Amino acid sequence: MENGSTLSIAIFFVIVCLLFTFATSVFLTVPNLLNVIRQSAPLLIVAGAMTFVITTGGIDLSVGSVLALVCALSAALLQWGLPWPLVIAAMLVLGGLLGALQGFFVAYEGIPAFIVTLAGLSIIRGVALLITGGYSIPISPDSPFVVLGRAWFLGVPIPAWIALATLLIAYLVFTQTRFGRYVTGIGANAEAVRRAGVDTRRTTLMVYVLSSTAAALAGIILAGRLGSGSSNAGQGFELEVIAAVVLGGTSLFGGRGTMIGSVLGALTVAVIGNGLILAHMSPFLTPIVTGTIILVAIWLNFRLFRGAIRSR
Repeated sequence: MENGSTLSIAIFFVIVCLLFTFATSVFLTVPNLLNVIRQSAPLLIVAGAMTFVITTGGIDLSVGSVLALVCALSAALLQWGLPWPLVIAAMLVLGGLLGALQGFFVAYEGIPAFIVTLAGLSIIRGVALLITGGYSIPISPDSPFVVLGRAWFLGVPIPAWIALATLLIAYLVFTQTRFGRYVTGIGANAEAVRRAGVDTRRTTLMVYVLSSTAAALAGIILAGRLGSGSSNAGQGFELEVIAAVVLGGTSLFGGRGTMIGSVLGALTVAVIGNGLILAHMSPFLTPIVTGTIILVAIWLNFRLFRGAIRSR
């Protein structure tokens, strides 16, 4: 099933790229492709972490709010004169703590992840709004902090290198470690994994730590790229991340995940958004078209490949 899901999203990704290649002369150019990679870096990073969460049968709706809080707070701390390496370290720790807090309620208190992270979405976004007062906080263009979002290395944007490194680590952890096997096992049958001697609650807590830490890293990159921190950043980001992961073949019911599929799903979401802009689609129609395409692709994935497997 995993191979089938990955193959389906790979085919769909190629079709989307071909469609926009013929629809606009700008899409298949090196500057535009590099721009897509740079802009999709936050989505790729968080999609990799969200794969762990959804594979356990959970969900994290707070990643967009964590991104916004880190984006805004990074700018505020830099304005207050804190050294940029300290700001980056503090934001990553903050992301981990927010994930641990939410993971505690999910894993140890038994509250559904949807409820916990929905509350987190509201509370964390509210804190970001409180910090900024609804305004953007500028970051000095001379600060080395912006290198994370704007600089290039070997002709490729730094955010793309960061995304590649995090995704490689996520893939190795997910496929080659006990933790990755525990994550899949919890989603498939948490009680059986618990009886095998695995601390399922701690593993569940850790996936939310990973998710929020990834969202914090995405917020740092976004703040650097925009050169400012805004509490309005990441609006709807959590839905894009979840759509990318599910589009890639990870089951919302848990027990099955594919890191490669999540990467392809995130790239597909990014390409759709970029292609519709290049095709001069109305900004009011763009979310409708994007949502419809994603829904149809996921539906076909579930229908065709589940049907094929059941018939064997």
